[in-house]
Amino acid sequence: MTPLVIPIFIAHQGCPHRCIFCDQFTISGSAGSGGLSPSRLEVSRIIELWLDRPGRQRKSGVQVAFYGGSFTGLHRRRQEELLDAVQPYIREGRVDSVRISTRPDYIDPAVLSLLREYSVNIVELGIQSLDQEVLELSRRGHTAQQAEEAISLLRQKGFTVGAQVMCGLPGDTTAKAMQTAEKVAALTPDFVRIYPALVLRESGLESMFRRGTYRPLSLFRAVALCSRMKIVFDRHRIRVVRMGLQPSRELEEKVVAGPYHPAFGELVLSRHLFKQARKVLRRREPEQKLRLGIAAADESAFRGRNNGSMKKLAGLGLLNGVELVFDRKQQRGQLQTVTLSS
Repeated sequence: MTPLVIPIFIAHQGCPHRCIFCDQFTISGSAGSGGLSPSRLEVSRIIELWLDRPGRQRKSGVQVAFYGGSFTGLHRRRQEELLDAVQPYIREGRVDSVRISTRPDYIDPAVLSLLREYSVNIVELGIQSLDQEVLELSRRGHTAQQAEEAISLLRQKGFTVGAQVMCGLPGDTTAKAMQTAEKVAALTPDFVRIYPALVLRESGLESMFRRGTYRPLSLFRAVALCSRMKIVFDRHRIRVVRMGLQPSRELEEKVVAGPYHPAFGELVLSRHLFKQARKVLRRREPEQKLRLGIAAADESAFRGRNNGSMKKLAGLGLLNGVELVFDRKQQRGQLQTVTLSS
């Protein structure tokens, strides 16, 4: 079972950079907050509200997550203030762990020592790309080498590591995005998030888009590319926990252009499952009967929008003699085949 994640937003604090794609208040879901991160008292209030929610007992573990901004870029006293607010709940056994998000260039042994002291065990890094030209054009303010070193150091110190990667940034290409996926996978983070770049109002990308110097990925290309990147991480057995930004009313109002879709992740998964099924079904012998197992949670993605994937498979003659089973116990994103006797 998934843990209960208690989100606490610190907006754009801790990061002196304004990346070209960034409108942090919208991305973090903290629009209208004025960029103010919560006080210690507010952190406690947020935790209490979430712990009192109905159904909490059905979750496996409780995690406090500081989202937005670059947590380890905050002044040390501010980090301690926020983390210290969580400690009573950890001592009481009501919260199990803490997670933070930060930049690769804000990771060093002293920082990790502080995080360990306050029960932080998951660190997500905004990698975006491991191509130096893409990083420079995106105004990231750190190097590809710093990103690689940060992941390695976190792994060495025993942290659970997440990596956020983005495709479709200025200067990016399919080849560069795939190279980033391969390089990140080789560094063995525990999980990744894949985001296609969107043009948001009041971001640097909007200015480039208006001038005609930047062209975002189409939805079709973004889905195809993220699907290929997911295959890389699947091959290395690295979990892809999200594809596409979390949909929200604030985000939808801010998107100027680019491959936004409220169910972007399902579009990617649908394409991924379709290609898997087509490959498996094409390999079977003529007249061979087969049972194809799909996770019950993937049924909608497998069928595709308006049952489109099923129609394509049927049109190719690949569903003749195939029994589809949607199994609640099966792992998501994978297909299982069983040959049936004639």
